[in-house]
Amino acid sequence: MSLFDQILGAAHDHPTVKNLADKMGVDPRTVEKAVAGLAEAHHQDGDTVGLAAKRTGIDESILAEVREAVGGEGSLAKFMQILDADHDGNPLDDIADFASKFFGKK
Repeated sequence: MSLFDQILGAAHDHPTVKNLADKMGVDPRTVEKAVAGLAEAHHQDGDTVGLAAKRTGIDESILAEVREAVGGEGSLAKFMQILDADHDGNPLDDIADFASKFFGKK
């Protein structure tokens, strides 16, 4: 499962995401995808909003609004640090390790 899918799953039906969607006047699924796309794009080289737009198909203005609503680039960095348990700069290995422990395979 990709980082995008992991974050999308965590954001799905989350009350904060629903409140943000209501405040912005957009579908909660759009905000879920926006959060996942922004978090995934944050650790890549390039413009976070532009990369997330390519990944999700969501308009850049909506993505920029979501980014600011969650606390800007700094909050995305903190979120990625939380996911990167071993602090090697790559949260994907940590998610894979967590998933293997969760499903009893290592």
